[in-house]
Order: sequence, then C-alpha cells, then structure tokens
Amino acid sequence: MLLRLRVSLPDQPGGLGRVAKVLGTLGADILQVTVLEREAGRAVDDFTVSWPGATSPGEVRDRFSAVPGVKVEGVWATREMPGSAPDYDLLMHVATEPARGLATLVDALPMLCGAEWSVAYCDGAVRHASLAAPDLIDLPEPPPRAATLDTEKLRLMLLPVVTHGLHVLVARAEGPVFHRAELERAVRIVDVVSTLAARARTPVIDPQNHG
Repeated sequence: MLLRLRVSLPDQPGGLGRVAKVLGTLGADILQVTVLEREAGRAVDDFTVSWPGATSPGEVRDRFSAVPGVKVEGVWATREMPGSAPDYDLLMHVATEPARGLATLVDALPMLCGAEWSVAYCDGAVRHASLAAPDLIDLPEPPPRAATLDTEKLRLMLLPVVTHGLHVLVARAEGPVFHRAELERAVRIVDVVSTLAARARTPVIDPQNHG
C-alpha cells in the first residue's frame, strides 16, 4: 500500500538518513520525498512510501519515537503515484475541454492535495462534487482569501474561485493539517484552471467584423 508520512526533523546533516533507516527496518520503500518547510533549524518533509501490508499511524509513531528530535505529524493513505504528473494531466484536460474546467478541477484536487474529496459551492449550495464527497456537507462560511480550517473530524482547505464567484472546499479526514506549502500550491492550480475555464465562457470578437 502507498502511504504518505509527514515528518518534522532537525535540519542538519544525517537527519534524512535517520528517517530512511527507520523506514528501512520497517520494510518500507521510499518512493518520493517532498520538502515542505526549512526554517528555525527544523525541516518538515513528506515521504511517500510503499508499505508492505497493513499498518497503523500508531505503529509508525512508535517506531520513530526512539529517534531523537524526529516527530511524525501524520500518516495517511495516498493515491498519487510518485513520478506521475497529475497537475500537468489536469491542465491538459482543462486546455482540451475548458468549458468543463471547474468540474475537472474539483474531481482532480483530492489526488493533487493528498485529500479524500472536494466540492465547489456558492450561496450555501454545492455546484459540483467529487466522487467521494458525502451527500450532506456542513459548508463553512467562505473566506475572502484562501485559508485552512480544522474541524473535529476534517482538515479543510477553502479556495476562492473569483472568476466563477464560488469557493472550492478540499477535505481529508486522515493525516495532518494542510501545510501552507500545500495551500499555496492549490491556490496556483485553482488560479490557472479558473483562468482557462473563464476564457471558454468569454465570446471571441473578430475585430474585422466588429462594429
């Protein structure tokens, strides 16, 4: 199974090696490392690993508890295959069929963001939902700018889509809170896709026939 581990560790030589050694003793194969943060002498990295058999977040944390300075912030299942380029695939789909750009974006964001589902909503009503979205959703008050929000059960990202006058909500029940690096990446993706989709709704005027 594919898992993503978010690990906070001292930003010093040998830090990644210690994490890799623990994962190796557990039989996990590291497929990808994503750097989220480097500041104040610490680093936050996401490890995508192939894990033999079933495991639990508690088991992973127990193994890392003996490593000085290392903290496991989250462990959750992922569907994103390392080496793939789902963000480029999304842009290609939208460029090919921009009229469906918003729906394509909502469908793609869960995989892109390591989440489980997403919806686009406006005026308290869902306009489009990804496949795994629940039937009943407590829609939060839309913020004026992109933000994260944590409830008792869910980690949320709220992303304004100014060109369409609505918001996209991205949710995951497992794993840690959304990191600011994840939020910034999602904002860039939404901006590009919404711009392409908005152009599809704008009529093209031939200047030779205008007037």
